[in-house]
Amino acid sequence: MTPASATTLPSVLPLGLSGWLVRFADRLDDGANRAALAFRAAVEAEAWPEVVETSLALGSVYVACAPHNGDPGALDARLSALVASRDWFAADLPTGRRLWTIPAAFGGSAGPELAEAADLARSSDDAAIAAFTARPLRILTLGFAPGMPYLGMLPGVWDIPRRSGLTDRVPTGALAVAVRQVVMFPAAMPTGWRQVGRTAFRAFRPDSATPVPLRPGDEIRFTAITHDQLAEIAATDRSGDGGAHIEDMP
Repeated sequence: MTPASATTLPSVLPLGLSGWLVRFADRLDDGANRAALAFRAAVEAEAWPEVVETSLALGSVYVACAPHNGDPGALDARLSALVASRDWFAADLPTGRRLWTIPAAFGGSAGPELAEAADLARSSDDAAIAAFTARPLRILTLGFAPGMPYLGMLPGVWDIPRRSGLTDRVPTGALAVAVRQVVMFPAAMPTGWRQVGRTAFRAFRPDSATPVPLRPGDEIRFTAITHDQLAEIAATDRSGDGGAHIEDMP
């Protein structure tokens, strides 16, 4: 049995005056995230007139309703029926996902807390970099700041805690790690996660026709480059992609 498939999960819960939360897990779980991605895509494919927005968390989906477009009670019943219609933990990930290959520098000024994070994971710096670049990481959700991706899941040794205090400021494009996830910062801001690397990628582009280029379900593969190579990309890139290569996924 999937840990998130206890008798109370999945569940459909009212949230606020006109929304529902469909929960597949009460903690971080890769299978629940896959289920949430598949369920959100299914809701959007239904094109119910009363649904005005859906959004994804790590293991749940929020569905916002416009009451004037339909009966909220009917939407509750529709969501419950859709939840019961199949095993969402066995559902395929939605189509239209993309693989982003993004250059990143690790350690040193680009990742000043790499050694500390690696030590917590009982790993060497080189092994840590290998873990971050060995395979694509799925965008589990976007949140905290506009366009900010939470990527996972890393192997269990990377279930390391956040810091007890805050780093006052990490730069745009910083990569930080905690609780089996990597986050990529869309802007300079404080954090309690440990900065292990940096990219020249801008995950939030307010002046662009597509301010948030990444989508939940997309995958990111980081490739290790030198600090000099990162500086060259940052100096010459005008797109915000930071040297990324993008390809469609099946």
